Amino acid sequence: MIFFAKLFTINKTKPPGGQAVPDTLHLIMKSQTNIQQKLSSIFLLTTIILIGLMIALSYGDVSAAKAPANKTLLILGDSLSAGYGIAQGSNWTDLLQKKLDAQNKQIQLINASISGDTTANGLNRLPKALDQFQPELVLIELGANDGLRGLSLRHIRSNLELLIQSCLTAKAEVFLMEIIIPPNYGKKYTRAFKQIYHDLAKKYSLTLLPFLLENIAVRPELMQVDGLHPNEKAQNEISEGLWLSLEPIL
Repeated sequence: MIFFAKLFTINKTKPPGGQAVPDTLHLIMKSQTNIQQKLSSIFLLTTIILIGLMIALSYGDVSAAKAPANKTLLILGDSLSAGYGIAQGSNWTDLLQKKLDAQNKQIQLINASISGDTTANGLNRLPKALDQFQPELVLIELGANDGLRGLSLRHIRSNLELLIQSCLTAKAEVFLMEIIIPPNYGKKYTRAFKQIYHDLAKKYSLTLLPFLLENIAVRPELMQVDGLHPNEKAQNEISEGLWLSLEPIL
């Protein structure tokens, strides 16, 4: 017991100058305290640096993120716009969205097209689409199925006009796409059918877009076997053609 008591007793000796000199145990404890303080400082500095890096990276992510769309373009169409027979992501509407993004147009494209739709179908669906998406821009691509069924030209014109009026009432800018049907319906009917789009575009001061298949339908290698729908090879050309028409406006 006496041995252990002497071992842990802090003895002090006085040098010639008269000042007390701490023994070995005291020096070790003091050294450990200094090391702990230095480690704490290093840890604090490291933490500050890491937090700074995280903040910098987060700001970098924000600046690199895609800018939010400030306009919505609603496409109301039939199978020509719905991508009938086309692989997902390869439709001209998808390619046009990529083009808009690449040009930093900040326009979100909403494809509300359904294969087989007529102008009457579109008229029934439009109110819900306008309410749901509240688009600033609307592209109407309808009438082909009406014409292929030989429906009344008066009926087709009336429906298209109601579609246009509904969009304008909703404060949306309207792009009307011209539709051309095969000549086997007779010259009188096909000419009068085509004229509907020109007349309505003029009456309401709309941008009249060229028919999707204007330079496609005459090239069999770009058409599906049914002879009515463009194939996947044609989608990029359709997208580029539309972009040329829309770019000056957008």
